[in-house]
Amino acid sequence: MNQQYNPIRILLADDHEIFREGFDTLLKKQNDIVQVGEATNGLELVQLTEKFNPDVILTDIQMPEMDGIEATKKISLSHPHIHIIALTMFEDEHYIVEMLECGARGYLLKNSHKSEVFEAIRSVYRGETYYCKKTSAKLVQMIGSSRFDPFKHITKINFTPRETDIIVLICKEFSNKEMADHLSLSIRTVEGYREKIQEKMKVKNTAGIVVYAIRNGLFKV
Repeated sequence: MNQQYNPIRILLADDHEIFREGFDTLLKKQNDIVQVGEATNGLELVQLTEKFNPDVILTDIQMPEMDGIEATKKISLSHPHIHIIALTMFEDEHYIVEMLECGARGYLLKNSHKSEVFEAIRSVYRGETYYCKKTSAKLVQMIGSSRFDPFKHITKINFTPRETDIIVLICKEFSNKEMADHLSLSIRTVEGYREKIQEKMKVKNTAGIVVYAIRNGLFKV
């Protein structure tokens, strides 16, 4: 059936009215995403989840009544099919890791570009994990070393020696140009390897590659 007749149903939780209004305006321009409700705190989020049974929840981490971490824990236990994205104004590493360990499938900084917001929603709706493109190297390493493991149900992937070389260099924060110089390859070739690696891992960006590599023993922190 055509996706436009079955839009992704979103529930938003944030205690700032201006952010909620802006988000609602943003979503109105998307044919495949619709907001079914909004909550001002974690307790209300849990209640509205029961009422609307959304496909995806975007929730602030720090809220009154009940924070996003506790709400995520409750919702993940009672509605494991609902995909949750954590929202934060700042890269508070420990809170983000805790959100993921409690059941969130992704996270975004609130100042992320609108295209990334839509990409994150569509990714987690498909059952994938999404890491904000602005993720710090420190946070990626914390996630990779945490109890959060989005790859536990994925069949072991075989990488070529050259792909493994690229993965290790990505984890070491080499740029495409630096990898090309180091391996005597063209930048375009390196970009091709990176795309193939992301395709194999089913991840969207560098953060996803690094988390996979740490979780699966391809790189040691």
